[in-house]
Amino acid sequence: MSIVGNIRNRVVASILMMLPLTAVYAQELEYALELGVMAGPLTYYGDGNYTSPFKNMNVGAAVFGRYNLNQRMALKFDVAYGKVSGDAMKSDNKFPANPTQQWKFSNPLVDVACQYELSFWAYGTGGSYKGSHRLAPYIQMGLGLTACNKAVALNIPLGIGVKYKFAPRWNCGADFSVRFTTSDKLDGIEDPYRISSGGFKNKDSYSMLMFYVSYDLCPKYRKCNNE
Repeated sequence: MSIVGNIRNRVVASILMMLPLTAVYAQELEYALELGVMAGPLTYYGDGNYTSPFKNMNVGAAVFGRYNLNQRMALKFDVAYGKVSGDAMKSDNKFPANPTQQWKFSNPLVDVACQYELSFWAYGTGGSYKGSHRLAPYIQMGLGLTACNKAVALNIPLGIGVKYKFAPRWNCGADFSVRFTTSDKLDGIEDPYRISSGGFKNKDSYSMLMFYVSYDLCPKYRKCNNE
């Protein structure tokens, strides 16, 4: 075989080897932002419900935006609306300050929060040179505000979740978090046991189990990926 023919074959082989990598780059295009909506049950925990995670559930809904720092870390901003409700007559707790148990409430609630998310592995379209996965569980924590029953309080969201990329720019998932607040007024009764409290001690909280769908925006590295 001539020298020219040998060089030509090597060039063709190199091009063929690069084609799958180029396809991966196009497939593995990352996005900086997500916008989405979510909805699911919201459950109150406080003087009217200390134990049951399924008692007095109400439907909550939210809009959110997620800024993807990289394939494992993200910042999520959400605004949620729901309500907390309960009935002391149906509670196992006994209230010394209200022995007749005549206490019933249903209060609208607005939650605004920012959370840091850490995925257990890289999240993406999957099967690429980066080793990303379409399905990724994550943990989260953050800081927020709760407005309920004419009170505004800080809250600390702690939770877990899982997300799934079912199309190149579409995501869905489930997100569970408990919001620990600095207020004991969400349910309309404050310190019925006359117990000293401070910070997050002896305060109301609530959980949100949200199912969501989101859409990716703002591609990263578009020039490098020839997109």
